[in-house]
Amino acid sequence: MSKLAINGGTPVFETAAKVPAWPPADPETAELLKEIYLSHAWSFYGKHEVAFNEEFAAYTKAASCAMMANGTVTLEVAMQALGIGPGDEVIVPAYSWIATGSAVVVCGATPVMVDIEPDTLCLDPKKIEEAITPKTRAIIPVHLYGSMADMDKIMAIAAKHDLFVIEDCAHAHGSEWNGKHAGTIGKVGSFSFQQSKTVASGEGGACITNDPELGEALGRISHIGYQYGAVQGQATAPPPMGMISHNYRITEFQAAILRSQLRTLRADTEFRARNAEILRKRLNAIPGIRVQAPGRCATLQGYYQFAFMIDPAVLKEGIATKDFCAAVRAEGVTGCGSSGWGALMYRHRLWSIPENLYRVASFETAEDIVKNKLGTMSLSWLMLSEEEIHKVADAFEKVMAEYSR
Repeated sequence: MSKLAINGGTPVFETAAKVPAWPPADPETAELLKEIYLSHAWSFYGKHEVAFNEEFAAYTKAASCAMMANGTVTLEVAMQALGIGPGDEVIVPAYSWIATGSAVVVCGATPVMVDIEPDTLCLDPKKIEEAITPKTRAIIPVHLYGSMADMDKIMAIAAKHDLFVIEDCAHAHGSEWNGKHAGTIGKVGSFSFQQSKTVASGEGGACITNDPELGEALGRISHIGYQYGAVQGQATAPPPMGMISHNYRITEFQAAILRSQLRTLRADTEFRARNAEILRKRLNAIPGIRVQAPGRCATLQGYYQFAFMIDPAVLKEGIATKDFCAAVRAEGVTGCGSSGWGALMYRHRLWSIPENLYRVASFETAEDIVKNKLGTMSLSWLMLSEEEIHKVADAFEKVMAEYSR
């Protein structure tokens, strides 16, 4: 048995893996950013913003796209456009980034936390119906890490109870469910382009929809009431009376960066999916390790991170998932971490919503996985060569051989 690198042995990666920096940067886009800077035209439905809206809508096969400042306000605008507000309840997963729940509170509605599935780590359809009340207006499924929520079952539940579905696609750029791009199955798809995301511009977001009237509302609400593509100071028609609009605009710099990444998204998504499948097969064959299942009907699975679960029962006494991940990092797999966000949404260190403003319906599976088992590997590591991907699996095998009972 090889001595673990964390104990002074030779690491699996004796030479550092060639992991690409994230987010990606290229000289051509750098020159374009300089051109935009010198043009003095930095914002307000510039040519790159309009072009990205059109290109992303075409890529996802949505009717329209509205870029915004980030992937939190996209959720807020989606709910506002759908008329969700005080007195309403919105079902969200118990395990997600805090924005999924806090955006509901900002709209005056009540987020209702519902448990996740143990294999996909996404919202559990079986638990959704148990949480529905006469006040429920919408469901926000989150396509998490490297999986998609069960949209067939969720859409059936929504139709049965006359609910809106807003897909949180912050992790799902490039993902497809039965050939339909994530975000086009529900009423609205909300995307984030924050620095860590699969398509990244530092900060940024977008809503897509197949409802033209809704698309117009999304654009106006996020763009201080202006109609799509308007010139600053030349509003041709006012927003509907009572529509409270916001300044959630994005800049030309961000739009230009995103356009360059969109051109390679399909090829990059397919490449990551192939590597993820190699890792999934290798890691699932190791007793005590279980990899997050991709979306059941995912015809192309996008990835934000590669998630796996360690069964604490197979580890030696005193060894926890965080120790396992530290040993894997010592073998040269520097992108391996132990707990994702580290807590359920409403127990996250940054969650500041008073208990009377949200409701927890179910959480047992999420708590068990997050507290004891969850590990993740960063997006960049799925961009390695096939040879290096196998070495990643070798590192997991080596550590488990030493740390298992």
